[in-house]
Amino acid sequence: MRRRLALLVTATACLVLVAFLVPLAVLIRAVAEDRAVVAATGDLQGLVPLAATTDTADLASLASGASRPVTVYLPDGTPVGTPAPRTPAVELAARGRSLIAESDGGREIVVGVRGRPDGTVVLRTFVPDGELTRGVTRAWLVLAALGVALVLVGLFVADRLARTLVASITELSTVSHRLAGAQLDARASLSGPAELRDVAGALNHLAGRIQDLLREEREQVADLSHRLRTPLTALRLEAESLADPAEAARVTANVDAVERAVSGLIRAARRARPAPGECDAAAVVRDRVAFWAVLAEDTGREVHLDLVPGPLPVPVAAEDLAAAVDALLGNVFAHTPDGTSFAVRLTADGVLTVADEGPGLPEGAGERGESSAGSTGLGLDIARRAGRALHLSSAPTGGAVVTLELLPG
Repeated sequence: MRRRLALLVTATACLVLVAFLVPLAVLIRAVAEDRAVVAATGDLQGLVPLAATTDTADLASLASGASRPVTVYLPDGTPVGTPAPRTPAVELAARGRSLIAESDGGREIVVGVRGRPDGTVVLRTFVPDGELTRGVTRAWLVLAALGVALVLVGLFVADRLARTLVASITELSTVSHRLAGAQLDARASLSGPAELRDVAGALNHLAGRIQDLLREEREQVADLSHRLRTPLTALRLEAESLADPAEAARVTANVDAVERAVSGLIRAARRARPAPGECDAAAVVRDRVAFWAVLAEDTGREVHLDLVPGPLPVPVAAEDLAAAVDALLGNVFAHTPDGTSFAVRLTADGVLTVADEGPGLPEGAGERGESSAGSTGLGLDIARRAGRALHLSSAPTGGAVVTLELLPG
């Protein structure tokens, strides 16, 4: 933009200068020519009274005493003074006319002097091109220098203006990129032209509105999650009242796991950004598979677990990875009938695979909010946020295969 403004100003200034300086240059040359011709004509007119009254024998001294080279043609055609050929202009002047004629290398000025008893005397002088254009080159150079100076001044002003515009636009672009990077406290300064100030104000208003909406959403999620603690507390009390200690311990552990998940959801909802973390993927996957193995046993499902020997550190918080594994295993229980076996595999390159032998991928699988089993449809989205990439495919036997990449490629 800065370069385009400079080119625009340069082109406009050049057009204006051409429209102004070219006629002025032509006028200067015309004035110089007229000045030289008028001066030469004046010199000849000053000799006319003398030529009309001076004897023929003294006309030669009259020509030699002139301030510029003058040729006097006597009535019989004999030239005296500065030698010069007899031209058609001289012939016309011999008939009593005075004129200015173009000639090679300059202009010829002739004056016919009548009233002498012996005939008409012709006075002739010549103005060379050098005298006609005297001072013109210097004036043109001054005009050219003035034109260049005006163009440079215009470029300087245009550059200052463009720099102001570009700086404001660059700041708006920087703020928009910061907002896209979740820096919701970024704001643009209200500077520059009125139009850019309006855009900056609108961008700041949009950023504030987004910040308010996200704050309201986090508070609503946190409030909803907090409400779950009341039924969880009641469920814990019910679990503790079970007669079988082993069953009570198992149910209580499950309630603790759900409560930890709810607490993690509250903390995550109150954070403006996801907190960076790291965990041992092998340990987390082993723990969550053990949790779901109890339900798998109750529903007649066979579980195949293939884990890389730990530890396997991955750049994911333990609670986020646990939520992702729970979401993937929960989908197996939600979308396959009882008795369907499934396998969980974690490789050394951080690839987690959950495969089942069910009917395959349901319609709309992988789309946020879409589910054919009456759920929220957010399970795969939770898993997707925990890893680098999520892939869905079908097994050769017809079941579903979900692959979650935990390590950056």
